[in-house]
Amino acid sequence: MRVTKAIIPAAGLGTRVLPATKAMPKEMLPIVDKPAIQYIVEEAVAAGIQDILIITGRNKDIIEDHFDRAPELETALGRPGKEKALEECLGIAGMANIFFVRQKQTLGLGHAVLMAKPFTGDEPFVVMYGDDVIMGEDPVAGQLIRAYEAYGRAAVGIKEVPKADLQKYCSMKAEPIQGNHYFIDDMIEKPAPGQEFSNFSILGRCLLTPEIYT
Repeated sequence: MRVTKAIIPAAGLGTRVLPATKAMPKEMLPIVDKPAIQYIVEEAVAAGIQDILIITGRNKDIIEDHFDRAPELETALGRPGKEKALEECLGIAGMANIFFVRQKQTLGLGHAVLMAKPFTGDEPFVVMYGDDVIMGEDPVAGQLIRAYEAYGRAAVGIKEVPKADLQKYCSMKAEPIQGNHYFIDDMIEKPAPGQEFSNFSILGRCLLTPEIYT
């Protein structure tokens, strides 16, 4: 089945980057000239995703506003000399079919994915962490989709990290398949020294199948 849906959990409080996130959602913090979450949406679109569900929380209406049309601004940019800016604004609103749902309590990633069940239905879907911007010529979401098409299994992005840093993340039990593909059948969250399976830790991208809900 072709993968056309993605969810972006973006309801977290952003406590790790305070005070910058006291009044501004971490997903809207700028990287060069665009908010972080726009890069994630652009990655999804580049991977062929058509429908995106962004899961937000309190005080994050600004995310919805960013991906909405802005008639007053568009009128102001309709003057001569503002054509490029107008094109950019219209492009943001028209990148994909973007939907929103509010997570009323910050109960974690698993709860956010569960909230997306009516959106994903019986289709596979990509989960893209709202605070994990990954830039590259080959979108990570697209790589996961290709892996799913090749093996018919759920897939997750992984990265190699220094052993000393694994206790901040997780450690994956990974067996090589071919190229940069591995079979993973176990993991440990924030392992103590000596508990590590490997130096591979999860990246902020995964492709899940409907069986995750059963």
